[in-house]
Amino acid sequence: MVAKQQQDLKRGLTSRHVQMIAIGGAIGTGLFLGSGTAIKSAGPALIVAYLITGIFSYLMMRAVGELLLSDLHLHSFIDFVREYLGDRWEFAIGWAYWLSWASLAMADLTASGIYLRFWFPALPQWVTPLIVVAILVTFNLINVAWFGELESAFSSIKIFAILALIVAGVWMIAVGFHTQGNTASLTNLVSHGGFFATGVWGFILAFPMVIFAFTGIEMVGLTAGETRDPQTDIPKAINSVPVRILLFYVGSMIVIMSVYPWNEINPNQSPFVQIFSGLGIKFAANLINFVVLTAALSAANSAIFSTSRTLYILGRNGQAPKVFSKLSRANVPYVGILVSSVVFLGIVLLNYFFPSKIFVLITGVATISFIFVWLIIMLTHIKFKQATVGQPATFAMPWFPITSYVTIAFYVAILIVLLFDQATRISVIATVIFFMALVVGYRYWNKKKQTEKIS
Repeated sequence: MVAKQQQDLKRGLTSRHVQMIAIGGAIGTGLFLGSGTAIKSAGPALIVAYLITGIFSYLMMRAVGELLLSDLHLHSFIDFVREYLGDRWEFAIGWAYWLSWASLAMADLTASGIYLRFWFPALPQWVTPLIVVAILVTFNLINVAWFGELESAFSSIKIFAILALIVAGVWMIAVGFHTQGNTASLTNLVSHGGFFATGVWGFILAFPMVIFAFTGIEMVGLTAGETRDPQTDIPKAINSVPVRILLFYVGSMIVIMSVYPWNEINPNQSPFVQIFSGLGIKFAANLINFVVLTAALSAANSAIFSTSRTLYILGRNGQAPKVFSKLSRANVPYVGILVSSVVFLGIVLLNYFFPSKIFVLITGVATISFIFVWLIIMLTHIKFKQATVGQPATFAMPWFPITSYVTIAFYVAILIVLLFDQATRISVIATVIFFMALVVGYRYWNKKKQTEKIS
């Protein structure tokens, strides 16, 4: 029955769509805006933080890929959680994943209002989220290919901005370009307090901000059921993760901190603006504001897709009201799209009453929720490997089981760091309570479900 129902989702995503969705998931506002604060925290060592996080993100994605390709009748990692950890954990991880994307959507919808006010100062902050959600919902309701096209367009803009920064930065370094009394040079990476200029603790504190930049990277794990050729497209998208990380994150950070000494980068401004402004591009601030607005819209678009598919899976498997499993004539889970979007619009009210406070809290919840999801993915993969010992592996996790346990240890360490950081401590505690409530609350939901079956 599961396989039959899954086929009702139209396979409308092409190889290009999957590739661009994967790229979009790896590039967010955390790179364009959050990198300034991260540079202030870690200095040039931030390059290593991005590299380390990128490695573990790739390993987590390899775990997702092996799960998906082991059984094409199960088209999301949530299905595999049910298979190998049980219904209780499917219920918990499904709703936790929904919260992850809902929180991320709220954060980026909040940000979109801030970005648009850059051009229209008098525009109320709550108006933009309302307009954005209405437009994105319309596209997502048409069919999944429209979502793919929209995400491809957003990803293309982000890629162009990063490549432009890297090309411009490499040229500035090559010619020894002078900016504000400084000379662009690779020596700037070590000549201002050393590579680990802020010490080990500053380096460690940068990881939560780096993690936020990678939130959503696992979304490819939800596209398999709507991908025309998952056996080819999923591995291709996942295997391109290391190249994207080296180019987009490591490459851009090397360029930025070579052009400007790390301690002269304004943490309250996008480093991208400083680079382009240094070249004399007068509209640099407007250009980057457009790019980060695009990144925010991309995240909101991905959130509508991810939350609606999560609700569809939960509804189909009896872990949420069955109405969420309904599909439209275009084979999209329209109930999940509409319900999730209405919840997103709650941010409109939050922006109206707490425009300056809500962003930090929500970004913290989003980051921590994603970490919990990644941990469960890794545990599911370990259970899968234990249950299939001796069987031929498709797209096998490299160096299992060492890589799996080290990846889990890394994510747990990040949670500990977040707990010690006063700015994120409340978010950690709130998310842990919510996650445990889901695990415990499953008993009530299951009892209610069984009662309905009897009646």
